[in-house]
Amino acid sequence: MHALLNAIATMALPTDAQRIFHGRGGLYPGCEQWSLDAYPPVLVLTSFEPCSDEVLATIHSALAARWQDLAPGQALNWVYQCRTEGQLSETRLMAGEVPEPHVVLEAGARYQVHVLKGQNHGLFLDMAEGRRWVREFVQERRALKPELKVLNLFAYTCAFSVAALQAGAHKVVNMDMSAGALGIGRQNHRLNELPTGTDAGASFLAHDIFNSWGKITRGGPYELIILDPPSYQKGSFVATKDYARLMRRLPDLLASGGHAMLCLNTPKLDTAFLKDQMQELAPELQFVERVANPAVFADVSAERSLKVLIYKTPG
Repeated sequence: MHALLNAIATMALPTDAQRIFHGRGGLYPGCEQWSLDAYPPVLVLTSFEPCSDEVLATIHSALAARWQDLAPGQALNWVYQCRTEGQLSETRLMAGEVPEPHVVLEAGARYQVHVLKGQNHGLFLDMAEGRRWVREFVQERRALKPELKVLNLFAYTCAFSVAALQAGAHKVVNMDMSAGALGIGRQNHRLNELPTGTDAGASFLAHDIFNSWGKITRGGPYELIILDPPSYQKGSFVATKDYARLMRRLPDLLASGGHAMLCLNTPKLDTAFLKDQMQELAPELQFVERVANPAVFADVSAERSLKVLIYKTPG
């Protein structure tokens, strides 16, 4: 636990949502179970193995001491979540309080999060560089394509849409099976004073993607398509069999010179899983680059970590 305690003792005062310690990357032997995230003004400690109250007390003392240095007189707010494989997660408020609504910043954008319920808190911190890439892509392309359209599949709470519209996209189509997640997505757009509508701004479609290709096709072609599915969600999406169903649609949905962002977050599948299938199913699309993950998410093997690959059509 020494590396975690050292990260706490040396952390800066967080202003944006970010990861502070990433034991899951395997670079800190003995700390593989731990991650520490900041969703200001709340810190969230996650353990992927059960831990004792004595260990939590030690971590609390470290957090309290550092917080006194960083923010004298301000309350320490922190949440503990235990995720043990095969068991329901446990979430506890350990000190202070969580604001309601809880809104955090990232790169100037505002997002609503929920750290006291569920395992996904509303904003995936490891995808920060993916959102940065989307911003830069849209900023560069909008001069050539003022009515630039983006298709955001498996949109969740629509953080990619916020990034794209802030960068100047004309239209973003967000699609996800979860109406609840899209509801938070709408709120994220309101928080950032972004337009919503059928002709411009963001639209939100609570549909099964695999049953909605007609609607998706009519909205295209798209200058950017973002695919960020779960790696395994029973009854919804299993990457090993369902990713191919997405890939083969890309050539018909992308505009000339359009780009696709393919995301995959599981240690069980590597970049070759995506590249080999793309070569077979959409060979006309050219591989451009792999987007680097935030430095704090460094892993002993890049193939275990989040994979974000960019492809483009000719033109």
